Amino acid sequence: MAKKVHFIGIGGIGLSALARFLKRNGYIISGSDMRESPITRMLQSEGIEVSIPQSADNIKEPSIVIHSAAIKPDNPELIAAQKSGALVLSRKESLPFILKDRRIFAVAGAHGKSTTSAMLASMIDATVLIGAESKQFGTNMHYEENQNLVFEADESDSSFLNISPHIAIVINAEPEHMEHYDHDLDRFYGAYRTFLEKAKIRVINAEDPFLATLTDLDAIRLYPSEDIKEIKSLLIDGEPYTSFVLKDLGRFEVYGMGEHIAINASLAILAAINHTTLDEVRTRIRNYKGIKKRFDIIQKSDKVALIDDYAHHPTEIEATIKSARKYAKLMGLKKITAIWQPHKYSRTIDNLEKFKSCFAGIDELIILPVYSAGEEEVFIDFAKHFGAYEPIFADRVQKAHTALKVLKADQTLAQLDEGLIIGLGAGDITYQLREG
Repeated sequence: MAKKVHFIGIGGIGLSALARFLKRNGYIISGSDMRESPITRMLQSEGIEVSIPQSADNIKEPSIVIHSAAIKPDNPELIAAQKSGALVLSRKESLPFILKDRRIFAVAGAHGKSTTSAMLASMIDATVLIGAESKQFGTNMHYEENQNLVFEADESDSSFLNISPHIAIVINAEPEHMEHYDHDLDRFYGAYRTFLEKAKIRVINAEDPFLATLTDLDAIRLYPSEDIKEIKSLLIDGEPYTSFVLKDLGRFEVYGMGEHIAINASLAILAAINHTTLDEVRTRIRNYKGIKKRFDIIQKSDKVALIDDYAHHPTEIEATIKSARKYAKLMGLKKITAIWQPHKYSRTIDNLEKFKSCFAGIDELIILPVYSAGEEEVFIDFAKHFGAYEPIFADRVQKAHTALKVLKADQTLAQLDEGLIIGLGAGDITYQLREG
């Protein structure tokens, strides 16, 4: 008899991928979330029972209950599950069970994990579990009937230490989620070292300040400033692409724009050629079509381009804006407007000085309220810190046909209908940009 597995927080992008994977492997899956979302609706259409909102009554004799890291100890379903006699696991604790008997291609790093994972998945035949929706596959979980599995490995809760990779790719090791590591850099970097030590094959960005120190580890090393040459931004059928030469392997073209895209692709290529031919890699990487919410072009014309991007850390925002400037130039768009929804008070405060400088190169900045992600509200004087940009402070934006309304209460502060408009953030800004 198939085991029943219930997911608390199934609407999350990471947990939903695990639920889909277990369903594909014959488990009976149910789940719950606090509110309905496009993800929960899609899961229901795939035959997964999803309950909204969360309630103790949703625990119906499951064998295993898996909960996201965001679930608090007083969650009614978690309490009911603990009383039910079911095996209760956090997402982190569930990984050895879920990923057992797989040849894992694990991708880690502060920035670029989803993109690099999806790129790698385009080049090899593998099941894919990532924290974003691949446009190539139309989902965050793509299944293949073999042992290969491309997995986005998460450092935020050190869950990447609960897997044993066949290949480990580390894009960068910039300090992030330091609250989990008690703000101890030695502990943070030690986790990355341990992750790499567990892998049979290692592929690293050797120009990352920390990764550059790991000279004792046997690894395939990418030196971007030396190994990636002749980077060019181009449009193919109006879509953004990056062309580059990698080491002595020749020229590659990949969807996306910017030097960071070339670095992500190069790391994925160096991993893929361990398992397939160079010609196959060069051809199949063209199947990569980007991922949802990463430089995701959701509207495009001769007059305007509207882009949704998940960037929520200063390093990510800076790289994304550089790409936006290149894309705007190629498209002949004169003005760049950034709409920023800060994600978490803690992240905003910890990186405030970098946030103040990462918007260089834009023409207009619109700042939305902080998306708290469950944190207590903290006052941040955005008018003082970001005054040099003369920002517009708004409550929300709303899609309206060919324009985007900028709203404060019920008042329309501006109507954006020309130039390149890019939304930045990991909160609900993605829905504001897409839904009228």
